[in-house]
Amino acid sequence: MAGLQAYENGDDGLPWGTLRYLIGEAMYGGRVSDSYDRRILTTYLDEYLGDFLFDAFQPFFFFKNDSVEYKIPELGDHNSYMAAIEALPLVQTPEVFGLHANADISYYTSATKALWRNLVDLQPRVGTSSTGISREAFISNVARDIAGKIPEPFDTQLLKKSIGIPSPTQVVLLQETERWNKLALAMGSSLKDLQRALAGEIGFSSQLEDLSTSLFNGQLPSMWAKLTPVTEKQLAAWMLWFQRCYTQYRSWAEHGEPAVMWLSGLHTPETYIAALVQSASRDKGWSLDKTTLYTKLTKITDPAQVAEKPRHGCYITGLYLEGAAWDAQRGVLARQAPKVLVTELPVVQIVPVEATKLKSSSMFKAPVYVTQARRNAMGAGLVFEADLASDEHPSHWVLQGVSLSLNIDT
Repeated sequence: MAGLQAYENGDDGLPWGTLRYLIGEAMYGGRVSDSYDRRILTTYLDEYLGDFLFDAFQPFFFFKNDSVEYKIPELGDHNSYMAAIEALPLVQTPEVFGLHANADISYYTSATKALWRNLVDLQPRVGTSSTGISREAFISNVARDIAGKIPEPFDTQLLKKSIGIPSPTQVVLLQETERWNKLALAMGSSLKDLQRALAGEIGFSSQLEDLSTSLFNGQLPSMWAKLTPVTEKQLAAWMLWFQRCYTQYRSWAEHGEPAVMWLSGLHTPETYIAALVQSASRDKGWSLDKTTLYTKLTKITDPAQVAEKPRHGCYITGLYLEGAAWDAQRGVLARQAPKVLVTELPVVQIVPVEATKLKSSSMFKAPVYVTQARRNAMGAGLVFEADLASDEHPSHWVLQGVSLSLNIDT
């Protein structure tokens, strides 16, 4: 209607600003609740709606390669428009929508993994394993092996006594060790009950049946997954994560806050980030609601090279970049290399700062998620927002789907 009114009034240009608002805010804005999804929507509108569509001197292409051109057809009749549509490929490449060609690989990899998980779940629950031993003996061996790797729980009362009046980050340590204790105790108790059920001393409950099936299939049991951060890891990779978590907690409790925090190993990393902001605002006398943070990527790839943590903020490791690569020499985002889907970032420094003094020119705001699944419909999964230096327009990285993850499935 806005375009029709402009035409009837004899206006030379279309009201693009009005059209963007109607489409992005009035028509679809209320249906897109996630702020980063809204950013993608508005970026598409900014990139594909404007007078540049009809520039006679510099033709605009939505996408162009050696075999196809996506553009607005020349003025003609109905048959010419239908011919232009029929000439387009039936299968679109990710690049048509602004994504990297690697997005196809990511999609098919995820679909294949889901297919194999379903096939594993469909296999018979009787017979022998691939090693030739019975299913029950195999489950018993796996349960015994895992039980032997579960450390003793932390003495949280003794830890509280040794800390005294805790700082905000020490409060996070106490909360993290309590969560880890619940997980470790649940694992030990369930494995003990499973061994008794396998020996015929007690009956198999639905939970024990699920536990035995998960151990046989190499998957993380659902009763443990409820007590751990969201993860897409299989059981073997998750056990390595579990043991590394304990090592970090033990070092933190005995030797103080680590110089480089492995953020992926925290149950609630967002509370640790909030504690850093709270500590800095207390020490510097800043208003808490006007204190924020920004990130700086260092050239340090080995956390052992960091001698001590900064007074305010921290160094973190365990961030994985998806949708782009990182140019370590220039310190900016770069386009992905073919078939390289995920890049581990170097050590990142988190710096608390007053929001009024923060200038983030030439920076791309990338969301940091717990897993590569990003966040769910309820908004859970987002940790914080990272600043990544860039010499490209932010819209390029928005359409490439650039984000950071704390955990990948390996």
